[in-house]
Amino acid sequence: MAELIKVSAQSRSTAVAGAIAGVMREVGHAEMQAIGASAVNQAVKAIAIARGYLVQDGIDLVTVPSFTEVDIEGSERTAVRISILKRCAEQQG
Repeated sequence: MAELIKVSAQSRSTAVAGAIAGVMREVGHAEMQAIGASAVNQAVKAIAIARGYLVQDGIDLVTVPSFTEVDIEGSERTAVRISILKRCAEQQG
């Protein structure tokens, strides 16, 4: 399982994009988690930027968003979990 990339509202989208690109090159898939609208916004921007970073390597991305419950200091919160996968050659076009 890939390392979980946690994104907050204060995360720099370019730094997160670099982390995504690095994990995609090494492992071939990544998992991201964001809680709150601003954090999800940063996560989506990071995915778009990472696509640009990975184009030179011939890697395109597919994302699968879902909800998950996380416990933060005894309080249950809903997080957006985004699985990031390599797009298969047949899917590109």
